[in-house]
Amino acid sequence: MSAALPLETRALVRDFRDGRALAGVDLAVRAGEIHAVVGLNGAGKSTLMKVLVGMLRPTSGRALVLGCEARDASAGTWSRVGHLVESVFAYPELTVVENLSCAARLHGLSALAVPEAVEAALADLSLESLARRRAATLSLGNRQRLALAAALVHTPDVLVLDEPTNALDPVGVVDLRALLLGRAHRDGAAVLVSSHHLDEVARVADTITVLHRGSVVGGLRPGDLDLERQFFDVVYAAERSLP
Repeated sequence: MSAALPLETRALVRDFRDGRALAGVDLAVRAGEIHAVVGLNGAGKSTLMKVLVGMLRPTSGRALVLGCEARDASAGTWSRVGHLVESVFAYPELTVVENLSCAARLHGLSALAVPEAVEAALADLSLESLARRRAATLSLGNRQRLALAAALVHTPDVLVLDEPTNALDPVGVVDLRALLLGRAHRDGAAVLVSSHHLDEVARVADTITVLHRGSVVGGLRPGDLDLERQFFDVVYAAERSLP
């Protein structure tokens, strides 16, 4: 029997009162892969990620994390997952170090392992100089760095990141790019990211899936030069095929 994929959806549907956000999505993210999901605003990217990390329940179909249904996954399963989906969260009254220590403990690291893990996360996201600052005093970009560090501090096997470069300066974007490539290609993590920035996606993604109106409508080739033209060709073809 083959090993379960780190992330997978099968015929995934999610409805809201005002319409269907996901319409039968099939997606697979493998260990050691950076899989990017791209699409116009409202395509369903954030909804897909929220279902995969258990923030929303599917209307029908399956959302699997490390072989378990996301809606029923145990604390042990979630301890192997890191995510940053839609909103940046940190305890405002705690320092950067305290926030990262909490994240590490909540993901199952022992008290003895926390200091080393926090030190590594601070270095990975260039947060050393801000270690003793309260989260409430950080700029938007540095809050984003903190949230990413919290998602990564426990060295997860699965990463789900919704628009992870939001608010990052060029140095932060480069740091994150190197970090994701290392986590996937060196450490074997499965990484699912969404982004509006096709040029940045092309630098890191092994696989690019296009979502449009809640459906998978095609894929892009990361190594091609004109990724933007490819993207709009796929989206316009999908739009023309709609009734």
